[in-house]
Amino acid sequence: MTFTAGKLTKQASAIALSVFALIGPAFADAWDMSNEFPPNSLHGQVADFFAGKVAENTGGDIAITVHHGGALGYKTLDHFDAVGDGAIQLATSPLSAWLGIDPIFQLSALPFLAPTTEDARRLYDLAKPEYAKVLEDNGQLFLFATPWPPSGFWGKKGFESAADLEGVKIRTFDVTATELLKGVGAFPIKLAWSDVPAQLSTNAIDAVLTSANGGVGVQLWELQSHFTQINYSSGLQAVHMNRDIWDGLTQERQAEILAAAAEAETLGWQLAADSIAKDFATMREHKMTVIESVPAEFTKFLDDAASPIVAEWSAKIGDRAATVLTAYRAGK
Repeated sequence: MTFTAGKLTKQASAIALSVFALIGPAFADAWDMSNEFPPNSLHGQVADFFAGKVAENTGGDIAITVHHGGALGYKTLDHFDAVGDGAIQLATSPLSAWLGIDPIFQLSALPFLAPTTEDARRLYDLAKPEYAKVLEDNGQLFLFATPWPPSGFWGKKGFESAADLEGVKIRTFDVTATELLKGVGAFPIKLAWSDVPAQLSTNAIDAVLTSANGGVGVQLWELQSHFTQINYSSGLQAVHMNRDIWDGLTQERQAEILAAAAEAETLGWQLAADSIAKDFATMREHKMTVIESVPAEFTKFLDDAASPIVAEWSAKIGDRAATVLTAYRAGK
């Protein structure tokens, strides 16, 4: 099946409308799904598609309302407990936000370990059982995950040397990125995504570490002029649901939801692979300077700074890390 990002939201809406037309407005189950990112972001689109497919597969018996932009009041870090406790039925969350819950969630966002979407997929396939186990132990079901495109720096200038980072106040998304950038002379500040635009507009931060797609979703070109692609990581965004809700479903309903999850996962990985050129074009249309590659000496500088961080993480995790990383590196 082939999808395009531009048609995605319309397609999800069409699915939902067709179900309403067939069965009317009464649903057996109405579920809420929280998403901190905007609806036009890659993962906002995937969430809408998933919700539409669940409605279609269940004949309208399950309706999922996706609340984008943190509309329910939950930030990503809140999602873990909110879903586990049953405050909401589902959420879509970047795994790197859960480092404090279990360090295995840092794997996909380790710096420069899996710089391409293809690398990220291999790593995900190997690590998925580990992610699922932690969620299972905390009253949740891991449905699927899709990647963010590789991360880079949004800023008011390009970043092509160690000197360009010195003293720059950069938004980061996890502790590891914060430690790495602090170690190379920047002034990193860990922020939830929903806080980024306000912090930029008040000059509390100068730059943002995120993917091109993340910035395009909130039109960061209104506040930044450059994007430098450094392929920092291709972090994962997981869709997870409350285990009690899942256990209360019939096997037929579970199969229908898993089928929707499989289609949404396929879509998300395709969109991530296709989004880079599209997002770069959009940024250039809005007069941004896009730096698609950086000098080799800057890449080496960043790689050297990241190596001890990856080694320290691996030592902390122990056998779980060794099993995944050994298989991943053997396949390179």
